[in-house]
Amino acid sequence: MSDKLKEIINNQNKKDNLSISHSDDVVQLVGFVIGEEEYAVPILSIQEIIKPIEWTRVPQTPAYILGVFNLRGSVIPLIDLRVKFGLKAKKHNDETRFFVLKQGNEVAGFVIDRLTMALRIKKSDIGAAPDTVAGDDSMIDGVGKQEDRILTILKVNKLLERDF
Repeated sequence: MSDKLKEIINNQNKKDNLSISHSDDVVQLVGFVIGEEEYAVPILSIQEIIKPIEWTRVPQTPAYILGVFNLRGSVIPLIDLRVKFGLKAKKHNDETRFFVLKQGNEVAGFVIDRLTMALRIKKSDIGAAPDTVAGDDSMIDGVGKQEDRILTILKVNKLLERDF
């Protein structure tokens, strides 16, 4: 686990005065921002979170595929979620991060605008994806509700799906 991810989890644990147990009725997520929207993925699907590193462009790939990067000897595709979600590409800044998702044998890196925090949300506070985007082809797994915000929970398997 990367130092940044550990820091986010530790900070969240310090802030969290609730005595939510780590039982089956709680989902642990990592939140991040793309554009103006907040998203989240299950914490266990994140292999690591790193500051942007050099990557190599791969010709004849969709615009949202930035290329590939080398992470300790593994060549990993790098996907810009801003572009994938239909937003305009943005120059990387101090808050930009790459996070590497892994599920089974599938691994990919994703560019995010900014990390927010580690979250623990009760399953009862997670609603189904809106009817307009529900279904097997949707990237949206559900909508998490907290007192001050709503965040979109993404399906890791759909993010990692190779359509290029």
